[in-house]
Amino acid sequence: LVADARVRARFAPSPTGALHFGSVRTALFAWLAARHAGGDFILRIEDTDQERYIPGTEALIIETLSWLGLDFGEGPEIGGPHDPYIQSLRIATYRDHADRLVAGGHAYWCTCTPARLAAMRDEQRARSEPTRYDRRCLTRQAEVAEERASGMAAVVRLRMPDGVSEWDDIVRGHVSFANADIDDQVLLKSDGFPTYHLAVVVDDHLMRISHVIRSDEWIPSTPKHLALYAAFGWETPRFAHVPAVLGPDHQKLSKRRGARNVLEYGELGYLPSAIVNAIALLGWSSGDEQEVFTPQELCERFTLERVNAAAAVFDPKRLDDLNGIHIRRMSTDDLVEALEYHLLGTSKETRRLLIPMLRERMVTLADATRLCAPLLGEVRLDPSIEFPPKKVDQATAVAMIDACIAAVDQGGLDDQAALLERIRSVAESAGVKSRDAFRVLYVAILGTPAGLPVIEAMAFLGKEKSLQRLREARARLG
Repeated sequence: LVADARVRARFAPSPTGALHFGSVRTALFAWLAARHAGGDFILRIEDTDQERYIPGTEALIIETLSWLGLDFGEGPEIGGPHDPYIQSLRIATYRDHADRLVAGGHAYWCTCTPARLAAMRDEQRARSEPTRYDRRCLTRQAEVAEERASGMAAVVRLRMPDGVSEWDDIVRGHVSFANADIDDQVLLKSDGFPTYHLAVVVDDHLMRISHVIRSDEWIPSTPKHLALYAAFGWETPRFAHVPAVLGPDHQKLSKRRGARNVLEYGELGYLPSAIVNAIALLGWSSGDEQEVFTPQELCERFTLERVNAAAAVFDPKRLDDLNGIHIRRMSTDDLVEALEYHLLGTSKETRRLLIPMLRERMVTLADATRLCAPLLGEVRLDPSIEFPPKKVDQATAVAMIDACIAAVDQGGLDDQAALLERIRSVAESAGVKSRDAFRVLYVAILGTPAGLPVIEAMAFLGKEKSLQRLREARARLG
């Protein structure tokens, strides 16, 4: 894509549950394509499948996009020149267009019952034939009209034209299907609601969508959509069918398989910028070695032409790595605000003091809760933790604690570097590696053999509380 304000891309989810990484990846690619070209990103809710509709999902979708920073210029709640952006509010439009197709001979009414269709498919399977509608009603439209007038349920079917359907997919390259292999798709159901196929084409045209970016599961349906564009005499948009997103088990991510709601990642301490970065790399490459991007950098670098057609595998470890990097790049002021949820009850001043210890040690913001617990509450030594730790004998542990007590009591916390060096020398003189010896102090101060830097932790706690913990640990050693 080149800079072109006429580029209009949309995200059109069904309100059947919260968004997971697979659906958000489609939204992100559409948003990036639009932003890269200086065009428009539109949100449309496709809720014509009323059986799967989950009330309240629209708000959840909007909240997810907003949290990730994927702002849309037209859509539910904010409106736009093609309002409404919820398909169930556009039913009359779809019915009018279905009538146009029937009048032009591109579609026809069908009154075949579910029982008749099931029997037809059984017979086709018995003959090892593809299951598709046999066009029984196409040649009996006068009878069908009488059946409809008598109250018989009916649907509108697309009359698939002869020939070949082909297009140049931005991701897949040249794609073609023999139309003889394509079923006469139902366009308008007996309840008056459109199927996806009619609604998506009508809306994409009326909303002037220039680039249809969607999952590759819709590739087999694209010939039906091309037939509709041709029947209406409309210009077709460019198609970009992006690959599926697989979980670590190499199975497709889906709500039915328990894919995690993207908003849950926020509660777990993942940053929106890191999630956007990780999702962008699911099938897209910058063309060089760079993998860490801000959203703005992604907008500048992203092109659909660099999307790989192969399925992408979501790697939680990669997300963790990127999240840690994005945390370390945050300003102190932003981290002070972001940690409020994870360090409940703390003041901004307290969080500001903790950040120098936390910044390099957090994979997620939620790590702050665990890491800071010994500094914000009381320490209760877990009975399962050895004290003194392995590789440190009783005499060395006593010497470490005594040296630390003496240094802190003499104002050693005012010069952390000198205190660190003094305690190190005790370990060296005992012939114990500093890494092992310092676990004595970690357990004494933090209740665990690892955690935040122990000297800095003591400075945060202050002289009196540090001495109290050191003396309690000394008493445990006898």
